[in-house]
Amino acid sequence: MLNGRGRKLKEAEHLALIAACFRCPEHEAALIYAASHFRIFEHRATIALRGDPSDLLYLVIDGIAAADLFSVDGQHARLAGYGPGELFGAYPEPVLHRADISAVGELSVLVIPTRKIAQLAAQYAAIAQGVALLMARQLDMVLDRMAARIGLSATGRCYQALLSMTDEEDWIKPLPVLSALAISVNTTRETASRALAQLVRRGIVARHEYGLKIVSRRMLEELVV
Repeated sequence: MLNGRGRKLKEAEHLALIAACFRCPEHEAALIYAASHFRIFEHRATIALRGDPSDLLYLVIDGIAAADLFSVDGQHARLAGYGPGELFGAYPEPVLHRADISAVGELSVLVIPTRKIAQLAAQYAAIAQGVALLMARQLDMVLDRMAARIGLSATGRCYQALLSMTDEEDWIKPLPVLSALAISVNTTRETASRALAQLVRRGIVARHEYGLKIVSRRMLEELVV
C-alpha cells in the first residue's frame, strides 16, 4: 500500500510518462491521467481474449503485453508484443479484440476508456497529434518486424532491433529487457541473450549498469543478416 508521499511520486511518474508518450503539455497529460486507472497484471495473466469487446486503450508503463492467435488445431502465432510507451486496445471506437492479449512478466499499464481518450483527442490538438504519432510509430515498427522476419535470421533481427533503439550518441538507455527484445523480433529470450552476449564478448557493445554503448556501429550493422 502506498502512503501519501508514495502516491504523489507514482502520480508524478505517470504524468511524466503520459506527457512524454503523447507529447502533450502537463495540463493535458493531467486530463488523460484523470480519465485513466493503473493496473498490474501478473506473468501470464489474461488481459483479453479474441472476440471480447474492446472499449479500452492501454498504455504500457512496464513489462510486455503479447498478442497471440491460436487456430482450431492448436497452431500458435505471436502477432505483436507491446512494450513501455506503446499502446494497444481500441481507438477511436470500441471494437472486438482480434487476438488473445496476455502479460509476459509482470505488466503495468494505464487503462483509458476508448471513448474518453477519443473525446480528449477531439478537444485538444496536442493529444490528437500525440495519439497519431504513437500509432504511426507502432505501425512502422510492425512493418519493420514483418520485413525482418522474412529476410533476416533470428540473431540478425535482434541486432537490427538493438540498432533501432540507439540514440544520437549510440547509447541504448536503459538496459533493454531481453524478454521484450525477444518478443519484438519473434524469437526466444535465450536467443536474444546469446546474441547480446556475443556482442559484448567481441567488444562491439559495452554493457554498463545504466545502458549499452555501441562501440562499433559498423560492425554491428554488418551482423544484421
